[in-house]
Amino acid sequence: MDRKTFLSAICLLTAGSLYDGFSNEQKVTTRKVIVPPYLKPGDTIGITSPAGYISLEAIQPAKLLMEQWGFQVRVGNTIGKRDFTFGGTDEERRADLQSMLDDPAIAAIMCARGGYGIIRIIDSLNLDLLKKRPKWIIGFSDVTVIHSHLHQQLNMASIHSKMCNSFPYVWDQAEPIQIETILSIKDALIGRQMKYQADYQPYNRMGTARGQLVGGNLSILETLSGSSSAMRTAGKILFLEDTGEYLYRVDRMLWNLKRSGMLGGLAGLIIGNINTKADDPEEVFGRTLYELVLEKVNGYSFPVCFDFPVGHQRSNFALKCGIVHELSVSAGGTSLKALT
Repeated sequence: MDRKTFLSAICLLTAGSLYDGFSNEQKVTTRKVIVPPYLKPGDTIGITSPAGYISLEAIQPAKLLMEQWGFQVRVGNTIGKRDFTFGGTDEERRADLQSMLDDPAIAAIMCARGGYGIIRIIDSLNLDLLKKRPKWIIGFSDVTVIHSHLHQQLNMASIHSKMCNSFPYVWDQAEPIQIETILSIKDALIGRQMKYQADYQPYNRMGTARGQLVGGNLSILETLSGSSSAMRTAGKILFLEDTGEYLYRVDRMLWNLKRSGMLGGLAGLIIGNINTKADDPEEVFGRTLYELVLEKVNGYSFPVCFDFPVGHQRSNFALKCGIVHELSVSAGGTSLKALT
């Protein structure tokens, strides 16, 4: 190969590599979605804690209620174990989750709580048997690591929802919205069609969309950027939630999503509950959450809705990640409907 031909070939290869890396927003996935079997009475749900510590006592309300739903419940080895803030050592948490992923008798796995720790074990999990025998993984917050990893690696559906530490000790005294959102977990697990409503919000951007529903905790999704767990979002409906962040940090995370191509090719954007800390009086940021989001999506045409009932709050409905949904944002409010 002469020097001119060689240089031309290198330029083409380089251009192709750059295009592949910076045009993810243009690539809509065509992979078939793996939907785990919906649960039936007698199926077993495993409870494990791949992130933070939780006591055996604290999971009892969830265990008892899921048994009342007709399911068997198996409590994992990490429940009650503690390694400082974690639910056991990294190896204990990995092994407990791995055993449940591999066990053919377990139909679904509920993460007992969030906190922090899944990023420390995600790369050491083996998903081979899970791919052959899909099962529902349930949770939110730090569990966003698992949702995103499963979506990107297997295109497998999962359930973003409350976990054991959100179940009330006295069911009859729980608020209606708390009961409704917890019952939505059962609805998702047994295959009922999920449909959600949200009130009109003046900052909403009208429109309709159809696509796979993906997303979760904003800070987790930013942390996963550039890793093997980072999801491609082109053609999909992205939902975001977070808690305990300053507005300037939310701004920085949203810029990361925009600059990494996660916003450019969306079908729609759903902003759930994002609780923010008050600014330091000497460091007032001077912008609202609504303004920050709309700034990042300026120039894109997809619908945007705010104040959707998902996040670190009582109004946190179960969402089936990876499943195709229809989103409608209008003057009458927002509706989101799962198509499977």
